[in-house]
Amino acid sequence: MKKIVSTVFTFVLVALFCSVFAQKFGHIDANKLFTVMPEKDKATNELTEYSKQLEGELMKMQDELKKKYDEYTAGADKMSDLIKQTKEKELQDLNQRIQNYQQQAQQDLQKKEQDLMQPIYEKIRKAIKDVGEEKKFMYIFDTSILLHYSNESTDVFDLVKNKLGVKDEDIKKLKDKKN
Repeated sequence: MKKIVSTVFTFVLVALFCSVFAQKFGHIDANKLFTVMPEKDKATNELTEYSKQLEGELMKMQDELKKKYDEYTAGADKMSDLIKQTKEKELQDLNQRIQNYQQQAQQDLQKKEQDLMQPIYEKIRKAIKDVGEEKKFMYIFDTSILLHYSNESTDVFDLVKNKLGVKDEDIKKLKDKKN
C-alpha cells in the first residue's frame, strides 16, 4: 500500500512539476494581420498620393527637358558654337537635376512609407506582446518571417486581431474591396 501511495504521489508531483514548467508557444503571421489593419489602407492611400505628387513634378521636369532638347535640335544648325555649347550645358544640367530629383524622391518616398507604416507595425508588436503576457506565452513566433515546423504552438492571430479591435466584418469588407 505504501508503495502504491508513493508511486501515485510521485506521479502527481511529476505531473504538477511538468504543468508548472510547461512552456507555451504561439505563432502568428504578422504580415497577414498587417493586411487587415484598417490603418493600412489610409497609410497606403496617403503614400500613393505622395508618390503621385513626386511623379507629377518629375514629369514636369522631363517635359521641360524634352522641350528644350527639341528647341536645341530644331535650331542647332543656325546656332554659333558658343550658343550650342551653352544650350548643351543647360541640357546636361537639367538632366543632372532630374537624376538628382529622382534619387531624392525615391529616398523621400521610402522614408514616408516607413513613417506611415511603422506606427502600424508597432501597434501590432505591442498587441502581440500584450497577448503573450496575458495568455502566459513563453514565445510567440512570427510565421511570416520563418517557421519550418510547429507542433505544440498556438495560433494567436485571432487573439491579437481581437486585441487590436479588428473585426471579421472589417476583414470581409477589405477582401470584397480588393476583389
